[in-house]
Amino acid sequence: MAPGEAELRLRERLGRLRNLPLLGGTRLSAEVERLEKQLARLEAEPTDDEIWRSVELSRHPERPYTLDYVERLLEDWVELHGDRGRADDPAIVTGLGRLDGRTVALVGHQKGRDEQHGQGGAIARSQAAMARLGVPTVACIIGEGGSGGAIALALSDRVLMQENAIYSVITPEGCAAILWRDAGEKQKAAAAFKPDAAHCLELGVVDAIVPEPPGGAQTDPAAAATLLGESIGEALEELEGVPGDELRRRRRARFRSIGVYA
Repeated sequence: MAPGEAELRLRERLGRLRNLPLLGGTRLSAEVERLEKQLARLEAEPTDDEIWRSVELSRHPERPYTLDYVERLLEDWVELHGDRGRADDPAIVTGLGRLDGRTVALVGHQKGRDEQHGQGGAIARSQAAMARLGVPTVACIIGEGGSGGAIALALSDRVLMQENAIYSVITPEGCAAILWRDAGEKQKAAAAFKPDAAHCLELGVVDAIVPEPPGGAQTDPAAAATLLGESIGEALEELEGVPGDELRRRRRARFRSIGVYA
């Protein structure tokens, strides 16, 4: 199989890093190791069973979500409330805190809480606001990232995805119901549209895969949080010092190019 665009981008970045002098520096060596792992994931084509395993793990009832990571990663956390629409939407967690000494604003989904009113307008306003931000933004798909609810928060400078998360425009059950009139064909649907992290990286809709503890994030939430925090920190370091106008320009170009094949 010919190398895809994502593989070529990774190989190009690896080549540039390996040609730098004084590569023995800890930070550069860690970056080379991270890129090599991303490349290995691309080269190891997931089987249909592995794709479905990612779907199952993304839905695991004990999988950590936003507040679980907030508790383990952020200091001086102050949660903000009020959705400017009705009252306080418990499905969206928002607040300020410090990540490794860096002040950050966080917006995330908290699975298991209902979000019932005004979703369409809220998604559109969120996308418009994130496209205009003049500060670095990093998003991470940490579970079952689906349709507008996911992209509402993922219009970012860097989009990460946990190893066993999924990212798609529709659930496997919904896809199966449309294509085969049978939601029971969900595994067949997942194998067809490939919502797993490796394929999302190959398609270029995410920039990097965040590793998880063996067996999934739910087996060791503390270790999963450490791995996630490291990946977010690395992404923020890459974006540090980029002017706001340039961030907006790159962001716009990135998302306008997704899905363009000619």
